[in-house]
Amino acid sequence: MSARTHTRPHPAPRGGVDIRLPWWALALPALAFITLLTLILNPSHAQATAGDPAITHLFERVQQLAAR
Repeated sequence: MSARTHTRPHPAPRGGVDIRLPWWALALPALAFITLLTLILNPSHAQATAGDPAITHLFERVQQLAAR
């Protein structure tokens, strides 16, 4: 006994896969990347530098280790 195959209700697009992303799917990661990049380039605007001296010392140590 042969099994029936399922057919698609509409044909596939000719050029390949047609996937459309919403505008925010590209905008939000780009905004997050730019924000983090500006904090890395200018850490004086970061909130953690004005806080606890231990946290500031920790961030300075991590920055020194990353520079090596």
